[in-house]
Amino acid sequence: MDNNTLCRNLQDLLSLATPPVAVTFLAQPPAHLPRVSEPGLAGCSYWQRAAAGASFFTTAEDHMGCVVGAFTHAVALPEAKARELDEQLAMMVDLRYLERESIGQIPHRLEPFAFASYAPLAEADGTPDAVLLQGNARAMMLLAEAALAAGLAHEGATMGRPTCSILPETVRTGRAVPSFGCAGNRIYTGLPDGELWYGLPGPGLESIVSQLAVIAHANRELDRFHAARVAAAQ
Repeated sequence: MDNNTLCRNLQDLLSLATPPVAVTFLAQPPAHLPRVSEPGLAGCSYWQRAAAGASFFTTAEDHMGCVVGAFTHAVALPEAKARELDEQLAMMVDLRYLERESIGQIPHRLEPFAFASYAPLAEADGTPDAVLLQGNARAMMLLAEAALAAGLAHEGATMGRPTCSILPETVRTGRAVPSFGCAGNRIYTGLPDGELWYGLPGPGLESIVSQLAVIAHANRELDRFHAARVAAAQ
């Protein structure tokens, strides 16, 4: 399946209101894409732009708006931005939002950031490193079952803060990674309260989508079965 077909199947089978986004980390800027028109307040804001139809690439400089996101993406920070990161992490520790010991456990890229491309999945070239989806709990339930059937379910717990760490975790593990999101991400991306994120590994995307078709059909039949039992008991 090409990316357009994969995208259409994901949207149809999961009833997604927002198109999936393809993300790829690159050593060189892609010749076929423009650089993002203006830097975002956070790296995750680029997810929103790509979901809205834009295709572009970013540089390290374009990720300075959010120093926590820059950290998870292995963006080299100048001294002033490094201090800003320390200050933000200290604030989160003071708020008891994070424990200091947990900071080092936040998933992050190990290879220094150079460039990243963002595009609607339907328009992306080649196999992306990761595909990001947002959807309601039922859609994520189906996706979790499909990832499990494909042998690509994440072995850890559903991720939370910071949401941007879903990208390095998806790429590192090669598995489908769910995330509840976080306060900043929901503000910068406009993620509705009733929706969550899922990061899917680009190389395993076709396997997951193939299983999703089976899982979606099975769930429709099970819905009818359980609804009939409830009706009969009333």
